[in-house]
Amino acid sequence: MAEEKTKGSFLGHLTSFMDRFSGDKVILLIALFLMLISVISVFSSTPRLANDTGMDRVSIMVNQLKVVALGFVIIFGFYYFVKVEWYRKLSQFGFALSFGILIILVLNLNLGIVRAGEINGARRILIVAGKQVHVYEFVKLFMIMYLGWALDTFKNGDFKWGPLLGQHVPRLSFLTKDIWQKILYIYLPILITTLMVMMGSNSSALFIGAIMVLMVLVGGIDWRDIGYVVAVGLLGVGLMFGAYKAGWLKESRIGTAIGRITQDDDATMQQLLSSKRESLEWRQARGKLDQPVGALLAIKEGGLMGKGIGNSTQKYQVPVIFGDYMFSFIVEETGIWGAAILIILYFSLLARGTMVAKECDRYYDKIIMTGLIILVTGQAFMHMAVNVHLPLVPQTGQTLPLVSHGTNAFLVFSVVFGILLSISKDARDNMARREAEVAPIIEHHEEWTQDTTA
Repeated sequence: MAEEKTKGSFLGHLTSFMDRFSGDKVILLIALFLMLISVISVFSSTPRLANDTGMDRVSIMVNQLKVVALGFVIIFGFYYFVKVEWYRKLSQFGFALSFGILIILVLNLNLGIVRAGEINGARRILIVAGKQVHVYEFVKLFMIMYLGWALDTFKNGDFKWGPLLGQHVPRLSFLTKDIWQKILYIYLPILITTLMVMMGSNSSALFIGAIMVLMVLVGGIDWRDIGYVVAVGLLGVGLMFGAYKAGWLKESRIGTAIGRITQDDDATMQQLLSSKRESLEWRQARGKLDQPVGALLAIKEGGLMGKGIGNSTQKYQVPVIFGDYMFSFIVEETGIWGAAILIILYFSLLARGTMVAKECDRYYDKIIMTGLIILVTGQAFMHMAVNVHLPLVPQTGQTLPLVSHGTNAFLVFSVVFGILLSISKDARDNMARREAEVAPIIEHHEEWTQDTTA
């Protein structure tokens, strides 16, 4: 009787579901833990957001619950209904989609239902039917999927348009060579995407470019080729810097990048202390220090055990602590223990994802699994590095995957986890098949069984 009650309970249903789940359970549980942390953290970290927007925190909590629920549906929708073969067919359009949405931003186009928009003076969003779409969140995913297709196609020698043009147009015969196919299909898309993103966000360009280069290196491309790409990229950056100095790109984000590189926090602090309170100089210095100094103060005050859930003080001071500085907020309230849990979750995802990628039979599955794992864990650790003010890391924000407040980023990472679980399902089948084919270390002979039963 007790066993029947257990089967009919929520715990019983959950146990039954996990038994039937054929994807990787570790990756699923990591996603669910991060979502749970997100709900608690967003509710506790948003009093300033509530004050600025005129909303109450309960409404913000309800909205976050809706986003988490939608993310949950997306994860299982991709897991159950999207076949891995479909990803490869759709991936080849990733660069075209990225280029299309980025060109709207770069050229500040207004296409009626879709137009370029600005945040803090930078063109980073599209306004689609009145809703904000954070373009760079989608570009990350699109380009990783595209590079997975491009690397797989190059490995199989299946590129069509370049070699076809080379065969029919004598002047373009060089396109039949492998190096030119890599340039046309892999390196140029990386450079073009990075430079276009740089027009709106230097930190996003740095991060997206680094993720793409790392994915290509993992994919087996010669590191010397990557060196050429980096050299060309640096040349492009140098040309853009020269154009900025000449006055041609005054409205770009290049000036912001220069300011952040040359910014001296000690000098800014001195300006704050020596200026009259509430003066223009005081406000400018305070604005520059609110986020980095507030984040460091939150971590310092959190200490080992933290202040306790709901007891943060820096959430009233740091403007976007619920987004770009969520790690600092979590440390302030939960201490080093909370930080350790997050680090363990993301490291576990990195380790498990690598293990699953090794068990994939197809090269495309391996490279997509690897690229998406690099995206999630790379962004998580960059977020943490920014929060602790690590030297040489640009002090500008990336959200904490599946934790920070932000609808677009949360839903994109939900898609990422849905894809990871889809691929892990096939890998798990392969693992089970291999385990069934492996002979036992010690063979059980029939006579041994007879002796035992006798």
